[in-house]
Amino acid sequence: MKRVLVTGANGFIGRQCLPSLLAKGYEVHAVSRQDVDQSSPGVIWHNCNLLETEIRALLVTQVKPEYLLHLAWYAVPGKFWESPENTEWVRASLDLFRTFEKAGGKRLVAAGTCAEYVGNAGECHEAKTPLLPSTLYGSSKHALERELHSCNKRDGLSYAWGRVFHLYGPHEDPARLVAYAVRSLLRGEQALCSDGSQLLDLLHVVDVASAFVRLLESDVTEAVNIGSGNPVVVREVLNEIGRQIGQPQLIRLGAKPSAPNTTRLWANTEKLAKEVGWAPHYDLASGIKQTIEWWRTIEDPKGNRIRGSEPKIDCP
Repeated sequence: MKRVLVTGANGFIGRQCLPSLLAKGYEVHAVSRQDVDQSSPGVIWHNCNLLETEIRALLVTQVKPEYLLHLAWYAVPGKFWESPENTEWVRASLDLFRTFEKAGGKRLVAAGTCAEYVGNAGECHEAKTPLLPSTLYGSSKHALERELHSCNKRDGLSYAWGRVFHLYGPHEDPARLVAYAVRSLLRGEQALCSDGSQLLDLLHVVDVASAFVRLLESDVTEAVNIGSGNPVVVREVLNEIGRQIGQPQLIRLGAKPSAPNTTRLWANTEKLAKEVGWAPHYDLASGIKQTIEWWRTIEDPKGNRIRGSEPKIDCP
């Protein structure tokens, strides 16, 4: 049986990867810093802090995974862009990768970010678009990928780097845009937004997770964009939420100030589609519908939790 170690396994993307990995016959070892439901069928949980050197090394040497899916990172909305913890994760991730290789690991896939690209690049192509991050978060992710690139030249270790674009869906942090708009309208409250003129690439988190699992199983190496490849104006997303909930008047575009420069950033997904062999399950309408229904099942009209834990994210 193939053995995989998944970091950030209780996060936004990670939790969605676990069922797919189990269905494909992996022995799944899942890492989380928070306490989780240990009764997850088929998943072997490890509660530990990967920023601690000794614990990190002990985990890998005990599990001896053939595959590593590294999704853990500091990603608190509004704080992660310039947090000093980004540099801690670079150091810890590099050490994790070296320990994984020494323990006999063969295939490593890690989560990067579209923030590695130059700002407002429009369509981003892995081999053509300049990599010029403007935040500590983007710079840290890019530095880690460059180190992985040098490791890939050695025999025995294969790596891929999934550059994640914008995502939404179940367990999204309530402070993020889609979750905020959906929860506000379900409570009958106004969603106060900017003018929504940003042109972005949005992909449902279940599709993001399936792309990572497919990438892990492939022999494709180096950077691969993980996005829809279909840019959408943010106000169209917000209007879709308003239409589906039946409260379009509660979407207040322009109620908050917009950024000086309108963001234009989306993925070229040719490598993901042709080399990895992946295609999304959700389009925007069906993805928003599924997300709305999920929030309806876990909260009452006042926003009180009905079931499940607080949403957590691991990387945007």
